[in-house]
Amino acid sequence: MIQTSKRTEQEVANDKASKIMTGVATWCSFYRANPHRFAKDYLGVSLKLFQAILLFMMNLNNYFMYLAARGQGKTWLTALFCTIRCILYPGTKICVASKNRNQANEVLEKITTDFLDKSDNLKLEIDDYSVGQNKAYVLFKNGSWIKVVTASDSGRSARANILITDEFRMVDLNVINTVLRKFLTAPRTPKYLSKKEYKHLVERNKEIYMSSCWFKSHWSFEKAKAYCANLINDTKKYFICGLPYQISIKEGLLSKEQVADEMSEADFSEMAWDMEMGCLWYGDKDGSLFSYEDTSKNRVLKRCVYPTHLSQLLSDKTVRIPDLKVNEQRIISADVALLASKKQNNDAASIFINSALPTSNEKYNGNFIYTENHEGLNTDELALIIRRYYSMFKCTYIALDVKGIGLGVYDCLIKDIYDPLTGETYGALSCCNDKVYADRCKVENAPKVIWAIQATAQFNNDMYLSLREGFKQNKLNLLINEFEAEELLKDIRGYNSLDSSDKVSIQMPYIHTTLLINELINLEYETKGVNVKVFEKAGMRKDRVSSVGYNYWVQCQLERNLSKNIFSDYSSAPICATSINF
Repeated sequence: MIQTSKRTEQEVANDKASKIMTGVATWCSFYRANPHRFAKDYLGVSLKLFQAILLFMMNLNNYFMYLAARGQGKTWLTALFCTIRCILYPGTKICVASKNRNQANEVLEKITTDFLDKSDNLKLEIDDYSVGQNKAYVLFKNGSWIKVVTASDSGRSARANILITDEFRMVDLNVINTVLRKFLTAPRTPKYLSKKEYKHLVERNKEIYMSSCWFKSHWSFEKAKAYCANLINDTKKYFICGLPYQISIKEGLLSKEQVADEMSEADFSEMAWDMEMGCLWYGDKDGSLFSYEDTSKNRVLKRCVYPTHLSQLLSDKTVRIPDLKVNEQRIISADVALLASKKQNNDAASIFINSALPTSNEKYNGNFIYTENHEGLNTDELALIIRRYYSMFKCTYIALDVKGIGLGVYDCLIKDIYDPLTGETYGALSCCNDKVYADRCKVENAPKVIWAIQATAQFNNDMYLSLREGFKQNKLNLLINEFEAEELLKDIRGYNSLDSSDKVSIQMPYIHTTLLINELINLEYETKGVNVKVFEKAGMRKDRVSSVGYNYWVQCQLERNLSKNIFSDYSSAPICATSINF
């Protein structure tokens, strides 16, 4: 009789452990190939079809770019990918970067709130986390981690296997190439790579870029084109897609009625909608008068100078109106429009304040430190605002279009004006460049500070060409974009304690500057003899462009007299325009 030897307890335990590990390996392999199923089975997260596809492609490819309409939840999807990758691939190191650190923090907030609160399995995976301004990280028990880094030179010491750049179009290309991409040094090194038979399984690091679309003249468009070229190359693992607002409507993430309402608004911007919601890159026309590249590079002013009613909301003295510097010219300009925006009338009164400072080569550099728009005002109301700001900002000159309804505003300015807001009576002002208009002022010895502008075809030709050269020669400085400004405003004392409406009021000059850029690059032109006729597209505006053009025109006139330190009344000197061939 043959006796069967009994297995020891250790052998039984080893066999059981082997079966468990085989099962773990099988399921791990399955879920690595199907991360969308892992989201549902392990984390309890249900996905839309397009989200499942994107999650799969994120995990599959080494280079991934997602151009998304607003509201599609790209931050949420990014957070889900980070969570799944860290669990399924122990020892994974992920860096999340963006121009605005708070925006990058939102990725971690999705993990520590949306996912963690709803998944007991995830609670067992996470060891520690912190989401703050100085430190933001999620640590996993298997050695994986996710950290937020600032997209600047200060983040050079970070290392990662996966780099995620949110709203990458807002990040400087040089920072991406010289700082962020240098994070990706050594790939993830699991212990099985030390065995000879598994050495070929070395993983590639990943780069993931998320954003809405922007202008074709921006570097981000060239990056997107490079991804498209590599997408069709079977030897490379690149992926790029753009999902417009229609898929958001189809999947119930956006209301069709809401879209229709937004499109019906009088100030609806088709260009902004196409970029933000339509996933369409916007290109400057061939031979366009102003390009995005030439105008946007001049957005360098970080601090706005606010009128008293806004600066009083803040505790920081740096936002208040400074005294005039030596030889500084502070010019307030206005493009006059008094009717509220309608589909058949899309004008608004636009005010810009320019602090023109002299340079060492006897020129002026314009700094547009404040701007605002008004609709539906009458003549007296607009004249009062211009006169109030002229006094409040310590301006030296006013640039005003006096043709048409602008003449009514001019006639108000050449009289004493009582301000019920301040209780002050402002003295009359007179014209400095045209005797006919100066004679309309009946107040003796009224300061001659108003430049009466009569926008003839020749004047408009010279003004627009001069303005374009001013941008090209960096003689006009504008406020930075509102996204960068939002981060800086948080450092201003008193800003964080404001309610939402007051915060918007503080942000508006930066937003109006962005709208100025949009107006500039949307201008169309045609040649009329020797002159260029400039006009806006249907539904677009050019009130901000006109105001800035008048302002810069005055700066050019004053620049001619800077070296002489003199100024003659009723000067009709030609504009500082450069001949340009079209």
